[in-house]
Amino acid sequence: MSYLSKAMICAVAGAAMTVTGIASAKTTWNFNIWGGKRAFTVGIETIAKLANEDSKGEFNINIQYGDALGPRKQNPENIKNGAIEAGQLCVGYYPNKYPMLSAMELPFLLPRDLETRAAVEMEVLANPIVVNELAGRWKSRFFGPAFLPAYEFMGNKKIVTTADMKGVKMRISGLNAKALQVFDAVPTMVTAPDGYEALRKGTIDSFGFPYSYAFGAYKLYEVSKYVTEGLGMSGFMCLQTVSIDAWNAAPQVVRDNMPNYQQEAITSMIDAYRVADKKWRPIFREKLEVTVVDPAVREELAAGAGKIWTEWAKEQDAKGRPGTKMLNLIKASVAKHSK
Repeated sequence: MSYLSKAMICAVAGAAMTVTGIASAKTTWNFNIWGGKRAFTVGIETIAKLANEDSKGEFNINIQYGDALGPRKQNPENIKNGAIEAGQLCVGYYPNKYPMLSAMELPFLLPRDLETRAAVEMEVLANPIVVNELAGRWKSRFFGPAFLPAYEFMGNKKIVTTADMKGVKMRISGLNAKALQVFDAVPTMVTAPDGYEALRKGTIDSFGFPYSYAFGAYKLYEVSKYVTEGLGMSGFMCLQTVSIDAWNAAPQVVRDNMPNYQQEAITSMIDAYRVADKKWRPIFREKLEVTVVDPAVREELAAGAGKIWTEWAKEQDAKGRPGTKMLNLIKASVAKHSK
């Protein structure tokens, strides 16, 4: 086939697609996330379904599980440079990349109740400080909630009191690590998909994860002896982001209805977490020794949290960022939604 005939065919095909509107109207966001389908992914799955329906099939979020579109730690850069349109973020995976959002990972700052935590996260994510952080450095914006239940610990070291943490290699995010270090724990950062092998090989002794779904989803109970109930620590601050260019190119109906999708996603995630608890907690009780942590132990662990919050705020202020302002708005949001 000659070059001319190829060009003519392409021109005819292009004209046909323009007339029908099929090619020009369809929009796809390629969305990257680690791991497989689980309670945590129900939020983005809900948004994808509703957006596709409202757009009558003209808009699609192509969810790619298992880091299929690139390493999870490169999601911010890949969204910014256009390699993908959207992706899952958990701030603890990206030290120093989201300094203001990292406040949401301060130990014992966010509420344990799922509805309250979701309300706080949604309010904070809409604040100009966060909006500007996402847009200014990463050319992205928040579009989907991905809140997590409180963290417990599963592994091969029995933890009942703070004294039991001494020398224990515990997986937890950076700012929460400060609360554990007070009791001579050894915080170690390991990504979720790497947790199974890390516990099996003894690279870590105890793995902090949202309770209970994450332990079940990643099968950590298969390589563990103990799990806590009652520590209820804070963990990662997670969210779904999309490039600003991709957002602006999305159908108007999708952008207009996104607040409704977000609320449906929140409801779906809470339901999924509760279903997971009914499934996994009995399995854990059958296969592991469950150590129910006395509330006094949690209070001891949380006692120095206020000092950690203040230190974080002062450190950010010293770098010219609104650290104190950010901390105060989170505290105010927690107080408002906890009433």
